[in-house]
Order: sequence, then structure tokens, then C-alpha cells
Amino acid sequence: MKVLVVGASRGTGAAAVDAAVRAGHLVTAFARSMTQVAGTDGVRHVAGDVLDGEAIEKAVVGQDAVIVTLGISDNPIAVLMRRRTGSPLDVRSAGTAKVLEAMQAQGVRRLVVQSTYGIGTGYRRLPLSLKAFFTLVIRPQVRDHERQEVLVRGSGLDWTIVRPVVLNDEGAEAPAGIAFDDDVPAMRVGRNQVAQVLVGALGHAEWVARTLSVSE
Repeated sequence: MKVLVVGASRGTGAAAVDAAVRAGHLVTAFARSMTQVAGTDGVRHVAGDVLDGEAIEKAVVGQDAVIVTLGISDNPIAVLMRRRTGSPLDVRSAGTAKVLEAMQAQGVRRLVVQSTYGIGTGYRRLPLSLKAFFTLVIRPQVRDHERQEVLVRGSGLDWTIVRPVVLNDEGAEAPAGIAFDDDVPAMRVGRNQVAQVLVGALGHAEWVARTLSVSE
């Protein structure tokens, strides 16, 4: 399968590129900076801004599926204090909107999008500390995730939304736990575990129009 990973330069996006290659897919990695995946064999690298509709549509041409892992890499406390980031605060929703337009224009239907656990009904299951973090520290980012999910659900595409709990970089090899009802056993999960779910979703037709909660 030809797979485009949007937001591929770091974090879960870079892990998704690696997971997709290991799964045998032909991967295009799209990001503003490709420093973290530049050495990956068998990957087509496209440097561009997801908010540039022409650039993202060119990357979508010929693809079978798209994985979106957009986010803000800045420290959330620093973002709160400075009120600015290296990426627009609405990069998830605005960037995903551009991806949806490109996919619809090119007739590419399969879409997997990384969101975050705690959006929607999952919020009530968060521990008190995370509820406070969502409300007091990252509320603008949470609202952007909410807008992103609304756009995805209304796109008419074959979408799957993946909501990981708190991410870490420890590189656990065990498969992640997947829930369809927000009932997760833990509040932590490895980025590589989430990447495996993002890529694995491409092969699960029964996950179309479903929202997955992902944890250890």
C-alpha cells in the first residue's frame, strides 16, 4: 500500500514512518523538517507546510491511504506562558482540513488520524491531574483536537481516529491495548506502540468510522 504520513519529522509521526516501512508499505513522509527520518531507507521525503494546500495535494497524488500525526512539539508550559509556538495553535484542525480537501480532490479514501485520549466522553475517565492539565494548560490544543475530530467525522472518507493516552519514548515492544469505549487500563503508552496501531488500522476495514483509545 502507498501510505502518506503527514507530520512525519518527529515523535509519533517518525515512528509511524518506521512502522509503515517495516509493514511493507511504500511510504511518503511529509513534514516541514525531515531531519529525524532522513536516513530511513525506502521512504520518499517531501518537505512542505501542511497548510499549503497545493503542496499537500501533490503529496497525496497516487497514495492509497494517509496517516495524520500533526501536533505541537513545544513544551506546553512554555506555550502557556509565552502564548506562541513554533507551529500554529490550530495546526491539527487547519492542517487536517487541508489534508481532507486534498484527499477528496484526489479520490483517496483511507484516513487514520492521531488525536488524544480525553477528547469527548473520555474526559470523565481522566485522573484529576490530567483534567487540570487539559483545562488549565492545554485548553487551546484540546479545542483544536475537538475541531479536528469534527472535521474528520464529517469528511465522508473512510476514517479511523486513534486517541493515545499520555505518550512516552521508552520504546515498549508489547502491542498496545485498544479500546472502543474509552475503558483503558493505563494512562501511558509508547509512541512506537501508537505508531503500530496507526499503521495497523490501515488493514482493518472494521475500524472504519471508529474511534480507538490506545494505552499500554
